[in-house]
Amino acid sequence: MKQKLAFAILFSLMVFTTQAQNIPSDVEKVKGGELTIQPITHATLVLRYQKKNIYIDPTGGAEAFKGLDAPGIILITDIHGDHFDPKTIEAINVSNAVLVVPQAVADQLPATTKKEKLIILKNGDNKVVEGISITAIPMYNLPLDTAAFHTKGRGNGYILNIGGKNIYISGDTEDTPEMRDLKNIDIAFVCMNLPYTMDVNQAAAGVLAFKPKVVYPYHYRGQDVNTFKSLVNEGDKNIDVRLRNWYPVAK
Repeated sequence: MKQKLAFAILFSLMVFTTQAQNIPSDVEKVKGGELTIQPITHATLVLRYQKKNIYIDPTGGAEAFKGLDAPGIILITDIHGDHFDPKTIEAINVSNAVLVVPQAVADQLPATTKKEKLIILKNGDNKVVEGISITAIPMYNLPLDTAAFHTKGRGNGYILNIGGKNIYISGDTEDTPEMRDLKNIDIAFVCMNLPYTMDVNQAAAGVLAFKPKVVYPYHYRGQDVNTFKSLVNEGDKNIDVRLRNWYPVAK
């Protein structure tokens, strides 16, 4: 209990002040146009497709999204403060946004949240939102333990199908059987940081099991992503490992 309380306090004190334009975006050709990938910080990113922005685990306040259009969809993976920040949700323009969340996050949303704009997914659920297929994937620590930082069933990873491409957002997880069994993933965002998720060796082993075409290490505070890249490409040189600076110094 003390460990879990200390963990909660740690993340409640985290403040991310990074501005989106500090990190260059990537653009992928997909059916129907282009998919823009905009890293923000740590576990936060924005995907843009057909003039619609998908905010994933938005943190950092309105300043973190300066220069970006308001979200059409918001995905939240878990209840911890580096993924779910009610103050950021209040600060950004969510008037037209659909929120896709696990039940544990829904239970902590402000009472003012529009219920008609809220979609609750549990592991294994699928929903088409604004023309984008979203599937909730289990994310959890190994071995299974009720005292773990991330218990099975509480949070969601997500697979989004955008313009015919499958994009996997790992959330906070280890290389679970569900991750290893993924198929036909075009772009993956895979976490790695101890003691909350996994180290680079475990993350690389998981990636080599499901073989995405492209993988971005994210949520990697304190980990050596160059070692991750080397391990992945030693195992499969065809996987495009994209290293981006998710922790720039705010200006």
